[in-house]
Amino acid sequence: MTLETAWDRAVFARACFLIAPDRLGGLWLRARSGPVRDRFLAPILLAYTTDLRRIHPAIDDQTLYGGIDLTTSLTTGGLVRSAGILQQTTTLLLSMAERAPAGLVARLGAALDQRPDLKLLALDEGTEEAEALSPTLSDRLALRVDLTEVGLSLAQTGSEMSDIPAARARLSHVVADAACGKLLVELAASLGIESLRAPIQALHVARISAALNGSPSVTEEDLANAAALVLLPRATQMPAPADDSAEPEPEQTPPENQEGQGDNGRQPELSDALPEELLLEAVRALLPNDLLDRLAARSAVRAAESGAGDGAKRRGNRRGRPLPARPGKPRSGHRVDLIATLRAAAPWQKVRQGSSMHNRLKIRASDIHLKAFEERSDRAVIFCVDASGSAALARLAEAKGAVELLLAQAYARRDYVALLAFRGQQSDLLLPPTRSLVQTKRRLAALPGGGGTPLAAGLQDALSLSDSVRSRGMTPAIAVLTDGRANIALDGTANRAQAASDARDFARLIRARHVPAMVIDTGQRPSEALGGLARDMGAGYLPLPRADAKALSNAVESTLCSA
Repeated sequence: MTLETAWDRAVFARACFLIAPDRLGGLWLRARSGPVRDRFLAPILLAYTTDLRRIHPAIDDQTLYGGIDLTTSLTTGGLVRSAGILQQTTTLLLSMAERAPAGLVARLGAALDQRPDLKLLALDEGTEEAEALSPTLSDRLALRVDLTEVGLSLAQTGSEMSDIPAARARLSHVVADAACGKLLVELAASLGIESLRAPIQALHVARISAALNGSPSVTEEDLANAAALVLLPRATQMPAPADDSAEPEPEQTPPENQEGQGDNGRQPELSDALPEELLLEAVRALLPNDLLDRLAARSAVRAAESGAGDGAKRRGNRRGRPLPARPGKPRSGHRVDLIATLRAAAPWQKVRQGSSMHNRLKIRASDIHLKAFEERSDRAVIFCVDASGSAALARLAEAKGAVELLLAQAYARRDYVALLAFRGQQSDLLLPPTRSLVQTKRRLAALPGGGGTPLAAGLQDALSLSDSVRSRGMTPAIAVLTDGRANIALDGTANRAQAASDARDFARLIRARHVPAMVIDTGQRPSEALGGLARDMGAGYLPLPRADAKALSNAVESTLCSA
């Protein structure tokens, strides 16, 4: 049995799943919705017609684990509990698995660990490397199938496997010696696979492959099939080439009178017949040429998501302002508004009581109202202050007063304030995002001043800090206080033209990240260069040659905090 095409590997993976799903955890199928995916899934859906339940990324805990059936309980007047999906079935089909939230991923991962009989079919419809199944689930699913490049013509003419029942009967008699496990562990290490589940799952697949081939023990072909199906998709590095400089060990030939047997009449182990280099070369030949490029792109996407994506995905990180209650079905994460529910049920009590002698309150499912909130992310205002030149002390004094005034109002808005000062050849984070007045006054007391004007370094650090606070669920905003006379380039050299160019580059990056910003010109007269910088940044421009702390605070309040 050779796995020459992607469809052959898919058919082999499907056969493994049908033969021994309880040993493999499940199957991760990456394919777009269409006839190719339907053709692949048809035998599985036919085999698990009565035991398969479909779930989606927005499923709630009550549906998964069961709980109180509120509608039936209100109708019957007694407490009625409903069973969850995890208590009723052993086969789950998760559609749009690439969109599964972290909570659902953790729950399914725990269920797979606690129930060996549970099987999961994860349907991944992602079209990019950024859209993929969570590692928590993918590590627990032994089989991975990618049909994104398989056409319908290949799926219709490809090979099929029909001896599934016979292979299932032979599986318990297949033998795999210790050398098989050792070879798979060493191969997984050479491919950069850290999980110990991978070689264990590969050994199970090798035994299933032997059962399909009708072999009583695992062979070289079975190990190669298992490596191609389980280890190859998990590879994170190219395996190192074999070291040809080492001298080969002398070959030991068995005695002639014990043909085909080793010492004491034992059968030769697989390690005697299959050197590790042969299996490594077979897997290396199957590795795609652009593996390293794919891994680099995937790492870059994950780094970008961890820096700026997490905070943008959720509307807020606290409850927020209460909104009017709305009708709905109580689910996980929602709270019933008792007053609104009683208010909705009250007008119908005479109709519902009828001729009944009982005066109990009768509530229907349509009466239930849920609490709602308007969630807003906490805001972090980042002051990027020019601390250079002879006027530094005056500007810093203004910034100190503005920060303290804003912090005094931060408790009402739940805002945070941070302070960056740039001078000399670099910028310094003097005050990380905080709402503590005591800590702020301590940090502001020893604020240094003087030196050159590295405006680009200040904008670079402000952008980096905005990414950091956004990853924590806050909304960043940047306020730049400077007279615009940048004279230190990003590399630390005194070059006005290069310094201005570097500053404009980072201003455009701030605009591309959609960070609200404003530029406060503290020079003696408005600067055209700072006006252009503000346009590049997509920020408001405010000339305040005689600004005091209160004027700065009001400007930031009206421009940034009300946005």
